[in-house]
Amino acid sequence: MTGPTPLAGLKAVEFTHMVMGPTVGHVLASLGAEVIRVEPIGGDQTRRLLGSGAGYFPMYNRHKQSICLDLKSEGGMEVARKLCERADILVENFRPGALDRLGLSYEALSETNPRLIYCSEKGFLPGPYEERTALDEVAQMMGGLAYMTGLPGKPLRAGASVIDVAGGMFGVIGILAALEERHRTGKGQKVISSLFETTVYLVGQHMAQFAVTGKAAAPMPARVSAWAIYDVFETKDDPVFIGVVTDALWEKFCKLFGLDKLWADDTIRKNNDRVMARDRIMPQIRELISGFTRAEVVAKLDGTGLPFAPIGRPEEMFDDPHLAASRGLEPVMLDDGTETRLPTMPILMDGKRPSACAIMPQPGADSQTVLNALGYGSDEIETLVSTGNVGIT
Repeated sequence: MTGPTPLAGLKAVEFTHMVMGPTVGHVLASLGAEVIRVEPIGGDQTRRLLGSGAGYFPMYNRHKQSICLDLKSEGGMEVARKLCERADILVENFRPGALDRLGLSYEALSETNPRLIYCSEKGFLPGPYEERTALDEVAQMMGGLAYMTGLPGKPLRAGASVIDVAGGMFGVIGILAALEERHRTGKGQKVISSLFETTVYLVGQHMAQFAVTGKAAAPMPARVSAWAIYDVFETKDDPVFIGVVTDALWEKFCKLFGLDKLWADDTIRKNNDRVMARDRIMPQIRELISGFTRAEVVAKLDGTGLPFAPIGRPEEMFDDPHLAASRGLEPVMLDDGTETRLPTMPILMDGKRPSACAIMPQPGADSQTVLNALGYGSDEIETLVSTGNVGIT
């Protein structure tokens, strides 16, 4: 089955590194846009990160072409400018002013390409903080997400690059909106998405809670939940999350687990009453669930409409039966030849997933193809390569 390619025909050039900027290009490329990734000679340093950074490049740079340019050289800059002149979209996430100093600002490029949509992924939108260096973790700490995630007094970043990825997604939203406006006006524009403002948007529910109640939201591990039973429970082996979020589900839960005495208690038939009585309800529920294995609890709850979840680990997702059935993982060949599967775009369009085989390009693997498309002849290409302006593998 061929995946949908609604952005086919759009051309994007990408000057990015790490996660936030590459996420924008990954989404565009997964939806059919032609994305040319500009890397320095020898390749982006993100390719060589260790530890938690080892997965950044293969996850967020699939379905792209790679050209290596020395942007400090006249020949490399000439190629970069030509790429920008033919592009519908430019994506960059370097420090403020970095591309401007190279002559690749929106103002400069829009003079020759007024239809260009220029997406800058930054730490902060314009304001007092805009010159600060920001990372996903910096934004989580500043914007309140780390405070809400950790125990009181122990801020903790989320267990994935959620702000980088969400900031990239907001960048894509801005790009798609700008494309729609371009259909009417014929003109492109500059779009900026940022880590800090993305974080504040995500914690907006807690800001609204304060506005509504007058009380500051407690960190999630210490929060007063909206529901009495909404927690992780220990079983005989592995833990499981269970949520009872309506009065009808409370009745179902009690019948399912034989909690006749709790159901007979008329004072806790309503959700808010159960929340107030949580301290006496939860010990009984914890003792009950601890007598089952996780598999037994899952078997009881599956198909009942009660929210539940075994506590999964990232490496277990490779063998998840639902992801296998829903084509949630696409085949990927890493740049060392290793074959694996990685998450595809989590959407369905006209009954199809935007999924396709992906081969990670070596640094500069597409340099010659890209240069040919820009009109460079073989002698010109040979000169650009021999002088170190362009890298080819």
